[in-house]
Amino acid sequence: MFEFEAPTAASTEFLLALESLKHASIRDELIVDQIDAPANIGTNAIAFAADIRSSVVSGHNDLGTGRFVLVWEPVQLEAWRSNFRVISFAKSPLETNIGDDERIADVAWAWLNESLNFRGATFEAPAGTVTRINSSGFGSLSGQSDHAELEMRVSWSPLSSQAERHFEAWQDLVCILSGLPLLPTGVSSGKFGAR
Repeated sequence: MFEFEAPTAASTEFLLALESLKHASIRDELIVDQIDAPANIGTNAIAFAADIRSSVVSGHNDLGTGRFVLVWEPVQLEAWRSNFRVISFAKSPLETNIGDDERIADVAWAWLNESLNFRGATFEAPAGTVTRINSSGFGSLSGQSDHAELEMRVSWSPLSSQAERHFEAWQDLVCILSGLPLLPTGVSSGKFGAR
């Protein structure tokens, strides 16, 4: 069972969502920790951070990372079409030739939808941005090799209090961005080399 500290004062519907989160599977490739939810983000909120374990992906100094925030409001917001909203962030290094390819943004968006569908997470109103970052060093940093990153800032509205499906889908997204496969619950990817 996934352990975390639940807010002491929260709505019944939000507490049901938190109870479902306790039954979420945590991918072996990730270190997942509870973090403080952003201040004033919603009536009820909880947040988590995930980082790819350094033992899983070799050859990278910078590993994949992500943030997951589950928000609940008592009145359904028109843009959300639900009382719940997931606000998520995921980032991973890329090979520079992949970072140069404009199509990678479309592929990353497809990975989000694939992850949610794979986990059976019902949702509405997905929104977000995919950013490709290519960096080259100059001056005293000219010895630094070119590198690239892919960053996703996305949100969507769960249509029920079954939050564990959304939490697992977010973990899958962080892993996929880091070059790890989409795997069923209970299956470990083992060690993978650098992309």
